[in-house]
Amino acid sequence: MVNIKEVAELAGVSPGTVSNVLNRPEKVSPTTRRRVEAAIENLGFVRHASASTLRAGYSRTIGLSVIDIGNPFFTDVAAGVEETASALGYAVILGNSAGSRTKEERNLRVLAEQRVRGVLITPSDEDPARLDRLRAHNINVVLVDHPPHRADQCSVAVNDVVGGKLAVEHLLAVGATSVAYVSGPLTIRQCQDRFDGASQTFPGTMRLIQMPTMTARAGEKAAQLLLDSGIPDAVFCANDLLALGVLRGLTQLGVRIPDDVALMGYDDIDFASASAVSLTSIRQPTYQLGKVATELLLDECDRPGAHAHQQIVFQPELVVRESTR
Repeated sequence: MVNIKEVAELAGVSPGTVSNVLNRPEKVSPTTRRRVEAAIENLGFVRHASASTLRAGYSRTIGLSVIDIGNPFFTDVAAGVEETASALGYAVILGNSAGSRTKEERNLRVLAEQRVRGVLITPSDEDPARLDRLRAHNINVVLVDHPPHRADQCSVAVNDVVGGKLAVEHLLAVGATSVAYVSGPLTIRQCQDRFDGASQTFPGTMRLIQMPTMTARAGEKAAQLLLDSGIPDAVFCANDLLALGVLRGLTQLGVRIPDDVALMGYDDIDFASASAVSLTSIRQPTYQLGKVATELLLDECDRPGAHAHQQIVFQPELVVRESTR
């Protein structure tokens, strides 16, 4: 096995400089860092991560916990996280809670055991206790797609109340007089906020259909529920997967989109523009959410004395396509 001393000799630097390149690359000049990296590549050096972690008390990894990795929204967020972390010398461990608090707590426990430097999380509920336990172990936490639980904490989120308002304003503008909101559980903050914005904007009573999951299959089942209770003029779905399922389900039941029902989703995933009837949606800056959240987390990790906590809120954007025209 090649060791650090051999890398240092080939690169013409001290073993301490090699250690800095491996663990604190921001402290090494770009020219020296490239020379050490070339020596590492040339010798095929692989560091002993466990030993390094024991010495430092933490690893060059961060955790990312999401509530549904099957949703392309979180796939895009994860891409922003991974690319940003990689550029700064960190690896990412991904955990999927599937909306389960029990699974989320188990994932967070594993991340703590791995001595991750910090955790990015879209929490499954509003209880901050398990995140406080991470901080007690000196693991920094940044909330993703969620407002802060406390002032001394970073977060990045999208204003989902505004997103709900944008959706209903558009549906009213195209002539809708009755609107149904197809959602996942309202215990999920994003679902509740989108419903709040929509119901505050709609002049009457908006029909609410809650599904246990936010998948295309759940959307197909919701289509039958919509038909059973009387088809509204318009349907607003809490995410695009639900909307694509509703589109498929209503079409199979003989309902025409948008002639009989205007339909829109939320997130503007790639499939939204590629469906048989392209889907009007509320766009979120998914990649940017992941990128900015990672920058905030690693700034807190690497500059604890100088770091200033930020709570960043992005604004959503209406994207009009065939499903509401």
